[in-house]
Amino acid sequence: MNPAIIETMTNLRDKRILVVGGSGAFGQEFCNQLMNLGAQVLGTARSNESSVRLRADLAQRLILDLESPESISNVAAYLNATEEPLDGIVLAAGLVAFGSIAETPALVAEKLLKVNALGQMQLVSLLLPKLVQSAQSAREPFVLSISGVIAEVPMAGLAAYSASKTALLGYAQAAAKELRKAGVSWIDARPGHTESGLAGRAIFGTAPNFGTGKDVSSVVERMINGIVGAEKDLPSTSF
Repeated sequence: MNPAIIETMTNLRDKRILVVGGSGAFGQEFCNQLMNLGAQVLGTARSNESSVRLRADLAQRLILDLESPESISNVAAYLNATEEPLDGIVLAAGLVAFGSIAETPALVAEKLLKVNALGQMQLVSLLLPKLVQSAQSAREPFVLSISGVIAEVPMAGLAAYSASKTALLGYAQAAAKELRKAGVSWIDARPGHTESGLAGRAIFGTAPNFGTGKDVSSVVERMINGIVGAEKDLPSTSF
């Protein structure tokens, strides 16, 4: 890594950052790289079973089910009640499904929308008081969402997945404009196919042959560089 980039990254030291989906491939890598840069990282997992994949030395390990409005409200209420700051939210959770619109069950589409969009939207909106508080203390708070290249180029055979990700992108872009005045940045990242293993864990259907994808570590590093560099957007051409 470029030494100049490492030097600028030191402003993440001691920042308190929530990584949603910290038990997944992207989330684990975010936890690793952010902690290597001196950040205090809180990680979430969907269940007690998946929480075993969270790093034991995280500042905090939380159970968060993005399909459950109650779970989201409980986690947000807990974090809002703590005295510690919240300086960043990384939305690294997600699900994928494959299949034509004729094949894909409505419940699958609903699940994708809840996890990939609606749950993430609810969480951020409920945690806004903590992010604004961070901004008022000049701690440069941020939200990072990952809608992916599918939000730029929706694909046949992935209509439900495309819908969930384009919903997230639209929300992120509008929210970024609203939050700028409050001193909170929202960056959406749209990397192409990455070897995170997500395609092999589809909740419906079978993945087509995407070819060899990008390296998770490099993609996460690029997103963190975007946070540090105060970039406003990370389109697919950034990766």
